[in-house]
Amino acid sequence: MRPANRLDTVQEYYFSRKLREVRGLISAGKDIINMGIGSPDLAPPQSVVNALTESVTHITAHKYQSYQGTPELRKAMTEYYQNFFGVSLDPTNEALPLMGSKEGIMHVSMAFLNKGDGVLIPNPGYPTYASVTELVGAQAIPYELTIERNWLPDLEELTKQDLSNVKLMWLNYPHMPTGAKATKTFFEKLISFAKKHDILLVNDNPYAHIMNNQPLSILSIEGAKEVAMEFQSLSKAYNMAGWRVGMVCGSAEHINQVLKVKSNMDSGMFFGIQQGAIAALNESTDWFAQMNEVYSTRRKLVWQLADALNTNYQKDTAGMFVWAKLPTDATDSETFIDMLLHEQHIFIAPGTIFGSAGEGYIRFSLCVSEQRIKEALNRITL
Repeated sequence: MRPANRLDTVQEYYFSRKLREVRGLISAGKDIINMGIGSPDLAPPQSVVNALTESVTHITAHKYQSYQGTPELRKAMTEYYQNFFGVSLDPTNEALPLMGSKEGIMHVSMAFLNKGDGVLIPNPGYPTYASVTELVGAQAIPYELTIERNWLPDLEELTKQDLSNVKLMWLNYPHMPTGAKATKTFFEKLISFAKKHDILLVNDNPYAHIMNNQPLSILSIEGAKEVAMEFQSLSKAYNMAGWRVGMVCGSAEHINQVLKVKSNMDSGMFFGIQQGAIAALNESTDWFAQMNEVYSTRRKLVWQLADALNTNYQKDTAGMFVWAKLPTDATDSETFIDMLLHEQHIFIAPGTIFGSAGEGYIRFSLCVSEQRIKEALNRITL
């Protein structure tokens, strides 16, 4: 049986392939320090665990749930947006739970893209934007981000292109993998750009609170809901990556189109996960302060590791990664990380998995204990 032609344009996700190699080395007795994955190793808030535990005896806990999530969850989502971003959303139709942002990328693409439609995709950026674009038969159009522009798109340069076929533009600020932060002024320009060219913007915003004292939502810009949607994920902000819970917010018109897809793809989110998500979203800023204190200590150690490897990096960044430029005598990103993996037994992500503009860079994850980061530093410096 021949697989569908759409699979000719995509490959198995890099980390799915590479982690098999890492597991093989571990099975062979190698002590691998995994600094490649952004999977939080810290625990979620205790209130989240308590809410899940208490939920399982609820009379409706094990029944099918609403495709739109419980009213209480949507209310918590909109209150979160009001409290942290100053954004007013209608809980009845402007917020929709997602089983993680990856699901949202697929649902939004299926809801708004036809075969051949153009999609602007950041380079470097999260590889799923491009792979899902290809899977739905749309055309991926990379826009290059550079350190000289603080990893923000050059809107003037984009305007010079023929954008008549472009229907959607993926954004991700704070940016992964670089940690660059957008500004309100930049978002205002972006909204004007989208209105001028009739493009739907989707900002993927899971790192809003990570090492960032000024969280920002694109939906806080006047008129944004006309042309923009935004993802939020509880995976990074609340250490709930395995729970698979997030949200997409925007105008009722846009959310309803996504719901048409979503309601045909799943049968609702487990009640206990929704209750845990409510508890997380009700946490105060103290939660982020405590978590960022841990990440701050780890990041200083990772900077030492990056220095030991003769790489260069920016310090004024957000998120749970350190994006570092390789020394001039290094050959390429993948050769460099393979050398570290097989000689020092340290796994770091190569910049190339985030696009061609990632060549010459590597990405360290902060989701590693202080002890393991110190061990990695010892392996490099001894």
